[in-house]
Amino acid sequence: MIEDRMRDELQALLAPHGQDHLLAFWEGLSPAQREALAAEIRSIDFSQIAALYDKRDVVENVRDLVARAGSPRAFRLDAARNPFSPDEARQRGADALAAGQIGVILVAGGQATRLGFDHPKGMFPIAPVSGKSLFQIHIEKIVAAGKRYGARIPLYLMTSPATHEETVAFLERHDRFGLAEEDLHVFCQAAMPAVDAASGKVLLHAPDRLALSPDGHGGTLAALRSSGGLEDARRRGLAQLFYLQVDNPLVDVAGPEFVGYHLLAESELSTQVIAKRDPLERVGNVVEVDGRLHVVEYVEYNGLPDEIARRRNSDGSLAIWAGSIAVHVFDVAFLERMADRADALPFHVARKKVAHVDSRGTHIQPAETNAIKFERFIFDLLPWAARAIVVEVDPARAFAPLKNAPGKKTDTPETVRAQMAAEHAGWLRRAGIEVADDVAVEISPLLALDADELAKKITPGSPVTKPTYFC
Repeated sequence: MIEDRMRDELQALLAPHGQDHLLAFWEGLSPAQREALAAEIRSIDFSQIAALYDKRDVVENVRDLVARAGSPRAFRLDAARNPFSPDEARQRGADALAAGQIGVILVAGGQATRLGFDHPKGMFPIAPVSGKSLFQIHIEKIVAAGKRYGARIPLYLMTSPATHEETVAFLERHDRFGLAEEDLHVFCQAAMPAVDAASGKVLLHAPDRLALSPDGHGGTLAALRSSGGLEDARRRGLAQLFYLQVDNPLVDVAGPEFVGYHLLAESELSTQVIAKRDPLERVGNVVEVDGRLHVVEYVEYNGLPDEIARRRNSDGSLAIWAGSIAVHVFDVAFLERMADRADALPFHVARKKVAHVDSRGTHIQPAETNAIKFERFIFDLLPWAARAIVVEVDPARAFAPLKNAPGKKTDTPETVRAQMAAEHAGWLRRAGIEVADDVAVEISPLLALDADELAKKITPGSPVTKPTYFC
C-alpha cells in the first residue's frame, strides 16, 4: 500500500509535465530501487526543466554582445602600465592572508573517466616524481600558505553526487593531507537531468535512475550557500574566497600577488587569464562590453565568430586576447548578494551524447548527439561585479590543466607532469642547483611555495641527474 501511494504521488508530480514515462519500469523495481528513483524524481523541478527546454534554441543577444566586445581592463605581465606593482600586490595579499581574511574554494566534481581512471579526478596521481594526487598538491599548498602567514586558511571543497562519497573517504583516509578537520568543508553540488533533444523528456540512465549530471561549476554558489559554507565564511571573518578547479596543479593557491591585485583594485570578482596564442584558441574569451566583463565560452553558440576573434588593435595585437583559466577571487559580500538573485547565474545549453535506456529497457549508446544538458557557469557573475578585473599570468608557470587521455597532444598526464617538472627545475636553477635536461624533479609545497622560498631553504650542491623529490 505504501508503495502504491508512492507511485500515485510520483504520477501526480510527473503527469502534468509529460514525464510519467519515468515510472515505466516501476513494477519491476525492488523497494530500495523505488525509494532511490522516487528521491531523484522529487529532487527535480520539472517546471524549470520545461522552461529551459522551451528556450533551448534562444541565443540571448550573444551576437550583439560579441560584436561590441573589446579588450578587458587588465593587469598585464608587462607591469609597466599597471596601476600597482607586483611587489605592492604581493604585500597587500600577504597582509590579508596574515589577517585570516582569505579562504579557498576548490571545485572537484569531475570524474577522470577520460583519463582511464574510474575515480574522482582529484584523486588522479599527477606529481612527476612522488605521484601525489591533485587533491594532495592543492591541499598541501593551502597548509603551507597557512604556516607561512600564520593564519588558518579554510578550504571549501565542492564535489558532485558522483564523486562525493569517494572524495570524502579518500580525504579522511589520508588525514586531509595535514589540513585541520575544522578547516575543511566538503559540500556537494546539485544535479540536473539530461533531456531528449527531440522531445524534452527526461532520460533514464537505468530503469531505476535518471540520467543526471552536475549542474556546472556555476552550481558552486547555490551549493555553498545551502551547505552552510557562506555562513561559515562570514562567521570566520573571511572577506575573500580564492576559487580554482581541481585539474590544474600549477595554480598558486591563495597566491598573494593575485589576491593583492584584487584587493588594491577594490574588485568584487577578479579572474586570471592567459594571452591567447591563436585567435581561434579553444578557451573562454574574457571581453569587456559597456564597461562590464563577460566570458564567451568557446563551446557555446560556436564561440566567437571568426571575424571577431581575429580582430586586431592598431598595434597588431589581438583585441580579444584574454583566455580564462578558471581561477578567481570573489568578495564574500558579493557572493552573499548574488546568492539572493535568482537571475544571477542563468542555465546554458550543452548538446551531448547521453547513454540511456529506451521504452523497452534496452540500453542505448548513441552514436550522435541525442540529448540536452543544462549547466551554470560561475563566470556569469562577472557582469554583476563592481570593478571586476583580469590578471594575466604566464601559462608556462600557472596553467597545466589535466583533461585528455595519454597519447593526445595537449593537457595529458605526460604534458602536465613535464610542465610541473620544468617549473620546479627552474626554481632549483635559480637556487644554484643545476638540473640535467629531461630529468624530472619535484618540490613539495611543504618545502617551498615559490622559487624565493626554496632559495632560502636549500644549499647549492651537486647537479641533479636522476628523478628527485625535494621535501
